[in-house]
Amino acid sequence: MRFIVLSVIALLALAAPALAQSDRAVADRLPLFAKNNCQQIRDPGNQLFCGDSALAAAAETLNTAIEARLARLPDRLPAIEENAVWARQRNLSCGIVGQTAIRTDDFDAVKACLLKVTEERAAILGDPDFDCLAANTAAGALICADPALAQAETELNVQVRTLIGKLDPTAARFAFAEYGRWTRERDRKCNLVGKENVPLQELETAEDCLAEHLKRRTDEVRAAKGDPKKLFGRQVAARSPDTDAVDFCAARIHAANSCGNFLRINRVYALDSQVNEQEAQVTGEIEMAVLAPFTMCSKVASSCTGTCWDARTGRPQPGAANRERSAEAFNVTRRLRIQRTFAFVKAADGWRCREDELAPVNSGTASGGS
Repeated sequence: MRFIVLSVIALLALAAPALAQSDRAVADRLPLFAKNNCQQIRDPGNQLFCGDSALAAAAETLNTAIEARLARLPDRLPAIEENAVWARQRNLSCGIVGQTAIRTDDFDAVKACLLKVTEERAAILGDPDFDCLAANTAAGALICADPALAQAETELNVQVRTLIGKLDPTAARFAFAEYGRWTRERDRKCNLVGKENVPLQELETAEDCLAEHLKRRTDEVRAAKGDPKKLFGRQVAARSPDTDAVDFCAARIHAANSCGNFLRINRVYALDSQVNEQEAQVTGEIEMAVLAPFTMCSKVASSCTGTCWDARTGRPQPGAANRERSAEAFNVTRRLRIQRTFAFVKAADGWRCREDELAPVNSGTASGGS
């Protein structure tokens, strides 16, 4: 987990290629610059965190606060993504634009700004109410605005976290993926997908649906009587070969390949289906957000997005040759969309996914987060 935290906060750019030439005037004002090999970091703001002891201490305090927050959330991925967005906004608010070197005259002001916003961020993350206030979905905003819903979600989170904490790391990975799928299913059933910018008063009709979902899931957790395998250790089947079925497939594939370290599944859509009595083919679209950098042609790319990608066009570029020649990485918060046809077979308890990887994809796009 610490790897994930560091990849989205102060030391995010350590995994990125080195700068060809650092700004020596700035480097000379950072006592730890040479010792910590800060020249390997592309992001000018993160260079300061690397080379200055006060900023490094603030970053460590923030990392501790982030880890504490993640520890109280069953579904950590939205918080990881939110941290990454904050890190990007942090730079902009302190006058750092892209990879442009910090001017010597601006050094003191930029350093003071980074220290201030980092200390403030660490302080507010310690408030449990922040988990609610940071909600970036329509469902999250509705739950935050209703004390009863917020309390119900908090209680469910505590119970789920306790259950998952009893599992071994592999089983826990699948459990977290399943919990994320619960959330996406909730948003679909309550007709809240894509309504982040709709005024809350226009979404009030969904409150009963959210309350029913929270109650049903809480009842399921209680029925497990402390045994997480009764809730998360089952092979899941879908009632119909539809969006829920595609989501079952995608969540299971991501869990099997440890994709949660790098990607979050945001949304899933079924676009088309061909169904007979025992088999089905469903074409689905999966939207993912990048949580930690990975190269566009790598094992992570092929296992977790189903393809290699072309950095110039943002389009899929499958094939071994592309894997060998591409060293460019996806930026954090980049959005990926892929389309793929999934095969299902009908069993006694529903429709089961026959896929164990995302490749090959039918089509895809990579956008945002630049």
